[in-house]
Amino acid sequence: MRIVILGLGYVGCTAAGCIASQGHHVTGIDVSQSKVDALNAGKSPITEPGLDELIAEARAKGLLEARTTIGDALDAADIAIVCVGTPSGITGAHDMSYVAQVTTQIAQALKADRATPLTIAYRSTMRPGTTETLIAPIVAAALGDGWKDLVQLVYNPEFLRESSAIKDYFEPPKIVIGTEDGAPNEAMEGLHAGIEATTFHVRYREAEITKFVDNTWHAVKVAFANEVGRVCALQGISAQQVHAIFKSDTKLNLSSYYTRPGGAFGGSCLPKDVRALQYISAELGANTPLVDMLMRSNDAHKHFHADRVMKLVPRGSKILLVGLAFKAETDDLRESPNVDLARKLLESGYELSIYDPAIEAERLIGQNLGYAHSNLPSLRKLLVTKDVAEGTRWDLAIAANRTIKSLTVDAGILVDIDAIA
Repeated sequence: MRIVILGLGYVGCTAAGCIASQGHHVTGIDVSQSKVDALNAGKSPITEPGLDELIAEARAKGLLEARTTIGDALDAADIAIVCVGTPSGITGAHDMSYVAQVTTQIAQALKADRATPLTIAYRSTMRPGTTETLIAPIVAAALGDGWKDLVQLVYNPEFLRESSAIKDYFEPPKIVIGTEDGAPNEAMEGLHAGIEATTFHVRYREAEITKFVDNTWHAVKVAFANEVGRVCALQGISAQQVHAIFKSDTKLNLSSYYTRPGGAFGGSCLPKDVRALQYISAELGANTPLVDMLMRSNDAHKHFHADRVMKLVPRGSKILLVGLAFKAETDDLRESPNVDLARKLLESGYELSIYDPAIEAERLIGQNLGYAHSNLPSLRKLLVTKDVAEGTRWDLAIAANRTIKSLTVDAGILVDIDAIA
């Protein structure tokens, strides 16, 4: 295939060398004459292990060239890959001016007599909605009503790390292809042929938010590790040994567990231990703002779910809450977010019933009993049997945990707060 790469920075140069090494013809375009001259001399304008060799080999085989303007480069191209920068603006939002400029240039350079549509793939990080609200309107304004016959827009985020970018290109953690309808794009399938990785075909916005989620999660991990490190250092504890113990747990600590968007956390351990670590940190002066915000973030999530439910039906409606404990098949109600939701619904004037076969009000003891009765003093009256839960006409049923799997409820009135779709 013939590939045009617009923007020869870190991402663009790496892509140029890697794609050309696969036998595709690559034309790199950048306003920087020095970058263009370097590529045409068979040298990489950036420092990245192995990239000089890939570029030199590609130039020797006639598979790589660079220029400062688009000219006729798109005439025979199959894919145009946009890799221009999206730096932070003064507000913290991305500056999209480079993306807008290069999109305009591409649209103006396209010829109306193309035999096949040009796939324009964006790898620049940009906020969800950018393809639909910025890029597509620019292309449509330049090419007119029939622009979709000339262009197929794709968002394809990159997952390259400096110093290991070539390996990351050929062995990515995943491939994400965002299109208007979430369907595969033929040209992008060809570009990634031979690269083994889980591929996600999604719509634009799901693809666009991917880098934000990934990079913020990475930042959270770094900040969390460093906050724990400060707490350890101030108590004479070996942070390295603590880390070794922590990372050895690949079932819970380093896994997909606890990363699915859904319900708030609760139970007898997490809230208690988070508060204790907050106290220890404050006592030591360790200054751990990430840890200090965890309970506040969890409370915000509880409010999110309560507000979401209350917007669905008016006050006075008959609601069935399926699952009261923080986890199915347990009667532990301590700091269960579902208890908090039940209390808010009652206080707001809803007619609430609860189905949770693991809970028998008369068998609750100790702190579990105290917590339940201080928050839901009428718990005994709120609990209903399976027959009642399945035989009553409810205005709304709330799935709060996996207990819903044991119950037959009209899907038309069911809202699942144990997951966010």
